[in-house]
Amino acid sequence: MLKHELRKKYKNLRAEISPTKASDLSLALANSSLQIPIWDFFYYHIFLSIEDKNEVDTLPLITLLQGRDKNIVVPKVVGPNSLENYLLTDNTAFKESAWGVPEPVDGIEIPENKIDVVFVPLLAFDEKGNRVGYGKGFYDGFLNKCRKETLKIGLSFFAAEPELISDVNENDVKLDYCITPVKVYTF
Repeated sequence: MLKHELRKKYKNLRAEISPTKASDLSLALANSSLQIPIWDFFYYHIFLSIEDKNEVDTLPLITLLQGRDKNIVVPKVVGPNSLENYLLTDNTAFKESAWGVPEPVDGIEIPENKIDVVFVPLLAFDEKGNRVGYGKGFYDGFLNKCRKETLKIGLSFFAAEPELISDVNENDVKLDYCITPVKVYTF
């Protein structure tokens, strides 16, 4: 399937999930993260959810990371497909972006080469680890700046798309894992 077809399909599927169900699925997804060997690293980048788009709620996963004394890094859009990354602290102030994303106002910037694990937002993914986001390129640009060994982990309410994404290009960065409420995929 083509990316634009998958975007439409999965936006519609997410819109059908009730807020209560989304909350339950997000908690199950956070618990599923315990199955993968990621807990000995130092810096964990995680996106902050867009409530209006019924995305996976990352708060349960953030709480899990905080409970394990991990350094959590959150993104801020600073230009066309460009992100800066800030350490999440008790003093981090947030402002909602034009896209409805909570972003840090400022703080301690963490360079891409320090980040060990990235939890990646997505709309869909296939059985080879290719992902479809909103199509702006923010995460592909960011992931291409990270170290090669940085783990890339998608978060999805849904299973892998059985049909491969047919219009993957050289700038698209594959996932290493994708966590769903019922299964963890390894690529």
